[in-house]
Amino acid sequence: MGRLADVTRRTFLFGSVALAGGVAFGVYKVRESPDNPLATGLGPDEASFNPWVLVRPDGITLIAPHTDVGQGARSVQALMIAEEMDLEPGQFSVNPGQPSAAYWNTAMAADAVPFLHSDQSLTARAARSAVGAVIKLSGQQVTGGSSTVADSWEKLRRAGAIARETLKQAAAAETGQAVDTLTTEAGAVVLRDGRRLPYTALAATAAGIAPVEAVTLRPPSAWRLLGKPVQRLDTVAKATGTQAFGIDLMPEGVVNATVRFNPRQGGALLSYDDTRAQSMPGVRHILPVTNGVAVLADNTWNAFQAAAAIQCEWGQAPYPPEMAQHWAAVEASFTEERLDKVWRDDGDITAALGAAGDVIEHEYRAPYVAHAPLEPLTALCRVSGGEIEGEGEGEGADNERRVDVWAAHQFPRLAQQLVADICGLPVEQVYLHNQYSGGSFGHRLEFENIRYATEIALKRPGETIKLTFSREEDFAHDFPRQMGMARIRGISGGGQGIAALDIHIATPSAIASQSGRANLPVTGPDSQIPAGVWNAPYSIGHMRVSAYRVPELAPISSWRSVGASTGGFFIESAVDELLIAAGQDPLAGRLALCNDPASRRVLETVRDMSGWNEPLPPGHGRGVALVVSFGTPVAEVVEVSQKGGKIRLEKVFVAAEVGRVIDPVNFENQTAGGVIWGLGHAMNCQITYADGMAEQHNYHQHTGMRINQCPQITVQALESGERISGIGEPPVPPAAPALANAIYAATGKRLREMPFNKFVTFA
Repeated sequence: MGRLADVTRRTFLFGSVALAGGVAFGVYKVRESPDNPLATGLGPDEASFNPWVLVRPDGITLIAPHTDVGQGARSVQALMIAEEMDLEPGQFSVNPGQPSAAYWNTAMAADAVPFLHSDQSLTARAARSAVGAVIKLSGQQVTGGSSTVADSWEKLRRAGAIARETLKQAAAAETGQAVDTLTTEAGAVVLRDGRRLPYTALAATAAGIAPVEAVTLRPPSAWRLLGKPVQRLDTVAKATGTQAFGIDLMPEGVVNATVRFNPRQGGALLSYDDTRAQSMPGVRHILPVTNGVAVLADNTWNAFQAAAAIQCEWGQAPYPPEMAQHWAAVEASFTEERLDKVWRDDGDITAALGAAGDVIEHEYRAPYVAHAPLEPLTALCRVSGGEIEGEGEGEGADNERRVDVWAAHQFPRLAQQLVADICGLPVEQVYLHNQYSGGSFGHRLEFENIRYATEIALKRPGETIKLTFSREEDFAHDFPRQMGMARIRGISGGGQGIAALDIHIATPSAIASQSGRANLPVTGPDSQIPAGVWNAPYSIGHMRVSAYRVPELAPISSWRSVGASTGGFFIESAVDELLIAAGQDPLAGRLALCNDPASRRVLETVRDMSGWNEPLPPGHGRGVALVVSFGTPVAEVVEVSQKGGKIRLEKVFVAAEVGRVIDPVNFENQTAGGVIWGLGHAMNCQITYADGMAEQHNYHQHTGMRINQCPQITVQALESGERISGIGEPPVPPAAPALANAIYAATGKRLREMPFNKFVTFA
């Protein structure tokens, strides 16, 4: 593999030892659970058995700490608890709770180590354990990586079971009946004679009983809610327009604000003239903020208009100003010095390519794309109590101060700490009220809205500041998906259609860019650069996957499916080309290469769903792609037609192996939504830079799929039951290559660069 690859392997090994050593000084620290945040301030008649359940005489609250960004996280978490606790929808309220170390994400370790999810070797398990220990000790509460269900699956059902059994103990204490003669149903303990004691009536007694930790989780055959087509808890509110998102909050006395920053991301504000803006309707204050200016007004529209009227002198971008320079930086990164890691090196690729007479070589490109959720960045902040630093006097006043923030954020503890740092307060005096979000796709992992809402509120103590970014400002200051390029060399033929495959991938590091803004340390290679490629479930005699880290260009961030969104396009396009060059059927050829049982199952399923071996009408074509991301293998077949020189998407068939489906209706919606997201961006979307500024300012320049373009989508879940995995992101990576492969099948035109509308016209 070469000296540098060996170094990176050893770096990882020593890094893992360091992680393990860092927690080994006190194994008890890893084993003990963080304090229950619900236990603080409980009344004598209120009971909390763990960080997820609170029972009062006036109601039951279930805590769903994973942020709901439209994927149904709040609903599915609550239903896991309710299943074991014997609660029915409508018998409880759901709350995200305050950020807490008790809500650390147990599932994130699987993607934080360079091992396949299916790898259960001692080394892989030890690495996951070490990283998991660090995540627990640091209390990393995060929503991302399609980990909500995987993280919640055991612990939330267990939380519900502990609450159920403890409430039965309370009923036994009150009635004198043996606990093993009691049952539970619909929010009540049922006595032998059929009498029912509501959980709420047992709260005071239960508060004095130690939680019953020895519980047995119910088998799927006994489930009432999980695995059944239940209605999501937020469906009615969202369907009737009554669901409050962060942008909908309008507390009494709120002051509306917006911000204006250098359109060159990260560039400085050199000076500004707000003379005209000061006299515009509704304007109350114009204030400087870090690298920008804020306008406070009586409503958001007036704030937007005044912000646009401010005359600003902007500094230069801290990255190359022109798009051609960005691509040149990527092209220049395929060097030994920029090699991040050789992630896979099977056989002897150098010898195989050197001996071959006919080597196929191609290059693939993926552009920057925006997150652009429907709800633009917004946050509310209020600094109250005591004196404000630099605004008054009063020794000890900080102890009386409190900061409240209302926003949706996927990393709530980091957001809470950021606010504390800005205000110079202990984190305990910051309260983050996590909201429903109108989309994210990774955007709510960033902090700009919370940072600037806090800066403004600190200058206006006692006022509730509602900060809203304009759509144009949201686009300009998004941190888009990484751009990237892959260079492949391959040899068709051999017993399984592909004899050799050498893939070199170069992208900037989204993880390093994002972590730098969050003040998180980053060490070792970035596994997201080759995501979806190095872990491809194919046995090829000679195969190498090399990742190159492009120097930082425009700031970037995690985008739905992160590295696999580009990596999946690269490898599945290359595999398709090589199989066809070998005279192989693209789907049968993939099955011949496939070395993972779960991946084989999804390929076989999507073959049968789509009628792959049946003839198509003239002008039609099918394409297939298989990508494993976040431990979930997903195969997709896209069928297109060509008429009048335009491409129409006709049908999409999707099969995914997730271990077990918890909410079948939401599973289908999430999967279809991921397909639409992946297809729409592959067809139409890119962010480009000129003079350091993003050239796309709104949806008309970054158009997803239109309703009339949406194909018929058929989804099928496979449930091996072996391991629970997520579905929020994995349907995205196969969409682009399956579409490109279908267009080739229909037209003979091979697309190796996104967006595809640069080369074909869509109906």
